Amino acid sequence: MSFNIVVLAKQVPDTRNVGKDAMKADGTVNRGALPAIYNPEDLNALEQALRIKDKFPGTKVQVLTMGPARAAEIIRESLYRGADGGFLLSGREFAGSDTLATSYALACAIRKMGKIDMIICGRQAIDGDTAQVGPQVAEKLGLPQVTYAEEILKIEDGKITVKRRLERGVETVRCPFPMLLTVNASAANCRPRNAKLTLKYKRANTATERNSLEEDCGDFYKTHPHLNITEWGTADIDHEPEWLGLSGSPTKVKSIQNVVFTAKESKTLDASDNTIEELMKELIANHTIG
Repeated sequence: MSFNIVVLAKQVPDTRNVGKDAMKADGTVNRGALPAIYNPEDLNALEQALRIKDKFPGTKVQVLTMGPARAAEIIRESLYRGADGGFLLSGREFAGSDTLATSYALACAIRKMGKIDMIICGRQAIDGDTAQVGPQVAEKLGLPQVTYAEEILKIEDGKITVKRRLERGVETVRCPFPMLLTVNASAANCRPRNAKLTLKYKRANTATERNSLEEDCGDFYKTHPHLNITEWGTADIDHEPEWLGLSGSPTKVKSIQNVVFTAKESKTLDASDNTIEELMKELIANHTIG
């Protein structure tokens, strides 16, 4: 038994370094002003896919991401950890997409990829925190979905058994294939880069990246097909143009406000029991805790 798995991953701005230039005037994220990282929960999702690959020989793990040319770094990071390949969905037409337009574009790309047994993605991205894209992709593809997954317990008889981590406890559910799974941050952390795979894929590039190289590497990539990262634009997927990008995004940002937190007062505490007790009483009285 083997599976074709697609991991949906996103390159996101590092929200730990948000400054005054983080947003554009039109309400979209100024991604060029922030460091780009692999969305944390998507790494948890990748680990779940790789564990299935470890357990079921012949399983193929492909990573799909949407973004500018630099988002190909997400695919390379996935290859370094054990993924088999990746697809970059890129083009100006996708710019400004909200969750509805993003899920539509991703669903169109997945249809083009052929038979898929499982789609795995992080619960949500740290640049939006909506947790909507995964479920919306499942709805557009007509697939059953399991959200808030923490651990895959077993796969047998054409069904997957998953432990879900919910706010008030845990839940174990079974779901038939094909299906979509969203993964919590409480799931296992992703394995680190593999040294051999890093050396193998360090020159993996998209067509756009290869065209920007000073030297002509066409022959090299013809003889090393595993280093070709597939890049798709709107011409490569079946779609309705008005459902992509800003035109396909009903979410509109009316205003933006930068909020800077500053300390108005401070206290110096010693380690005595009386001081700690007084602090606890104060925090309870002003409803900071309790």
